[in-house]
Amino acid sequence: MTRLVLLIAMMSGLALAFVTRSPGLLGLGLLLAIVGLFGFIFSLAAARVSANARPDTSMASVEDLIALRARPARGSAAPATAPTSAPEHPR
Repeated sequence: MTRLVLLIAMMSGLALAFVTRSPGLLGLGLLLAIVGLFGFIFSLAAARVSANARPDTSMASVEDLIALRARPARGSAAPATAPTSAPEHPR
């Protein structure tokens, strides 16, 4: 709905700018067209971002993240620290 209102404001501002003979109304029409254009573009971007965003209910809480970090990795027999030097290969 907001996108439609901003699009109509942009079009009416451009129409006012083209039709008028007054410099004040020309400035008002151009201002209305610019504000409507930027608002329309930003509302399109906001709709795109919100369509691809995860809902807050699917995100893990702080307590869950702490519990995941504290839990040891399953199935890994390798030590948690990396070796300080690379092993030499026999030739």
